[in-house]
Amino acid sequence: MIKAVIFDMDGVILDSESVCDKTWEAALAEEGFVDDKDAINKCRGTNYADTCKILHELYGSDFPAEKFMARGSELFHQIENEQGIPLLPYAKEVLEYLSAKYIMALASSTREASVRRLLKDKDVLGYFKTLTTGDMVSHSKPDPEIYRLACASIGLPPEVCVAVEDSPNGIKSAYTAGLKVVMVPDRIAPTKEIEKLCWQICPNLYELEKIL
Repeated sequence: MIKAVIFDMDGVILDSESVCDKTWEAALAEEGFVDDKDAINKCRGTNYADTCKILHELYGSDFPAEKFMARGSELFHQIENEQGIPLLPYAKEVLEYLSAKYIMALASSTREASVRRLLKDKDVLGYFKTLTTGDMVSHSKPDPEIYRLACASIGLPPEVCVAVEDSPNGIKSAYTAGLKVVMVPDRIAPTKEIEKLCWQICPNLYELEKIL
């Protein structure tokens, strides 16, 4: 029996991944690099520390990862302040629907302060009983730590929880932690490997109502 649904935020609830792609590309260009999407896709769903580690592995130990991340954050906040970060289609409606049936929680690799600000701005923060964020864990997705902590925060075992994710890193994290995984693809289409880890794959959030 499913008792809880644990959502990722970026690329699932908020259309923030498209903004991150723009700011990532711009910040990388300032450092003299062109992203072929390999780096950003490897970093989707990871927290600050793990992202810096991946950047050093890809671009060398002398790559100014901290400076790059700070610049990307600056550009993101500029867009957020000027245009806002929109909800993905049907996000609020599906949160309203599911919150009447299940315990709701969030597991995002983004920092807690940013998660609270972004969700509050779109009036969806109140749907979640708990928030588990990237600054609460030693290693973020694909490590299972964040989902294990999210399940513990609502007092339920992973096997009665469903994770809603968009990225391979998030899917691997939730699957390894023992949750049923629903993928709602955003920037990355599922591979055969990822399909095997998913309980369900939905083309959009609206379809969640048909399975939960």
